[in-house]
Amino acid sequence: MTWSEMQPLLAQGTVDTLYMVLWSTLVTVLGGLPLGILLVLTDKDGLLQNAPVNKVVGVIVNIGRSLPFIILLIALIPFTTFVVGTFIGPTAMIVPLAVGAIPFFARLVETAIREVDHGLVEAVQAMGGSVPTIVRKVLLPQALPSLVAGVTTTVIALIGYSAMAGAVGGEGLGSKAVTYGFQRFENGFMLATVVVLILIVTAVQLLGDGVVRLLARRGRTAS
Repeated sequence: MTWSEMQPLLAQGTVDTLYMVLWSTLVTVLGGLPLGILLVLTDKDGLLQNAPVNKVVGVIVNIGRSLPFIILLIALIPFTTFVVGTFIGPTAMIVPLAVGAIPFFARLVETAIREVDHGLVEAVQAMGGSVPTIVRKVLLPQALPSLVAGVTTTVIALIGYSAMAGAVGGEGLGSKAVTYGFQRFENGFMLATVVVLILIVTAVQLLGDGVVRLLARRGRTAS
């Protein structure tokens, strides 16, 4: 396969991969952020201490994290079909990608929130701050660099998931690698796919690291 033949396939695969990853990242953040905050708030000595709720949420998150993505992908076919109308294609893959990543991101959020200085929380409480105020004004701003790092890690994990999803009905670089690189024994195309994936992951990591450093500098300046 010549480069002129590879180029449109790689371009379409890259577009489909970015489409799946960007939308699933958005859903993951919207779902994982409140879950992670809830884990902290309902934990022992939390602002909304509630052992039963904490345990239930913790079990759900742990189950979601423990399932291999390929099994989750297949198990969610009926749900994906119900939500999207099909279980094939890049739009359909957003559902299992997000479901698989939400528990993973929730734990990263939990870790980031726990790193916030509890003295700041107590100070806002002493001034009569409500729980939503503490979350909005203290926990999230103080944990923002760690949260951005968590999003970066999650995006990179989703890129790997998307390549796997491409092998079982999705599109993207994973699908192109299987169809053209593996099934047609086009080793050059397989290598090109790997290089593109490495470039995407590297770009995401560099961007995430840059944002984290910028936020950290602003935090030091503000303090």
